Amino acid sequence: MGRLAAEVDAWLDGNWDPRLSVREWWRRLVEVGYAFPQWPDGLGGSGRSAHEARVIAAALAARSVLGPPAGHLGENLAAPTLLAHGTAEQVAALVRPIALGEAAWCQLFSEPGAGSDLAGVATKAVRDGDEWVVTGQKVWSSSADVADIGMLLARTDPGAPKHEGITYFAIDMDQPGVEVRPLRTMSGAAPFCEVFLTEARVPDARRIGALGEGWRVAQTTLAAERRSVAGGGVAGLVRARPGRRCDLDRTVDEVLERHRRAADAPRRRIPSGAVTAALMIDLARDHGRASDSVVRQELARYVSQVRVNGWTMRRIAAAAGALTGADGSVAKLTTSRICQQSRDLSYRIVGAGGLLSGPASPVGGELQAVNLASPGNRIGGGTDEIQLNVLGERGCGLPREPRR
Repeated sequence: MGRLAAEVDAWLDGNWDPRLSVREWWRRLVEVGYAFPQWPDGLGGSGRSAHEARVIAAALAARSVLGPPAGHLGENLAAPTLLAHGTAEQVAALVRPIALGEAAWCQLFSEPGAGSDLAGVATKAVRDGDEWVVTGQKVWSSSADVADIGMLLARTDPGAPKHEGITYFAIDMDQPGVEVRPLRTMSGAAPFCEVFLTEARVPDARRIGALGEGWRVAQTTLAAERRSVAGGGVAGLVRARPGRRCDLDRTVDEVLERHRRAADAPRRRIPSGAVTAALMIDLARDHGRASDSVVRQELARYVSQVRVNGWTMRRIAAAAGALTGADGSVAKLTTSRICQQSRDLSYRIVGAGGLLSGPASPVGGELQAVNLASPGNRIGGGTDEIQLNVLGERGCGLPREPRR
């Protein structure tokens, strides 16, 4: 693939310019097919293989350029769903703006009374000519406060069995009747929102899939969500935020400067939802628990699980869903379990200090913040119980759960 990497490098010589707007730079990536190389021509890609896409991403990263608008719900969830179920007109109208970074998306699935029982959604959509009038409430919607479009599940036939009376829509978020409120969690962060829909409108042209087929369409979105846990990214690419309310009209240089400032700031010792294996060992030593036989046994279990999970994630990402038929559920389930192990073991090690917050608490307050957020890892993207059902049915071929 040396020739492909050289082609990317030569293209960058003639096109990379930090003085461009983010909008213009992303447009150039789309036009040449480097934004999302595996997507079809004209939509940000050129129908390349997964391996070729990795070569292109690595070549862009080697030059430390601004990457495509990746790592968001439009790329990870909406685009795969649209490419699988959308009409040609919908794909043209909705997928290309994702590649251009012009549209940020959110997911409007879960409801206060329908979380794991997703097929029990009560938000209703009533036909009014060429439009649908939507009323209901959604919850746990990441980034809904900056989203332009929502992936919406709504009940269009209340008389049908619950899996059959649901329809999937792409609804504009910036309209009367859509109210978004951030939700603050017990960790102090506000990563999710609740969304109130009061006679909001969505054209029938934005209905994705057939009427009443929303459950089937949603399975594509949910499978993509689970796969994204193991997707990983390419080191070296600088990221900007897509959507009309984010980075589109900033210059590339502004985003690069923001990235440099962030790189110069003190680094978090717990960068994700779980304590690293090395830090867990340090905690045991620092708190005098390294010689405790029970703690040592749990440390060995934790370090082994983290390493095995890392290998599993890399295999899943490389296989692109071809290992078990339920690879996304494997990734989601193992990740959430490590987060719980991390919480329980770290609290066992630090003892009463785990109750403290602020700079004087363990790991400068990072430990408490991560541990308080850990229950969410077992819920978001499908509960552990749902993942086990998927693994049993799709990975092991067991009989399907009875549907009422």
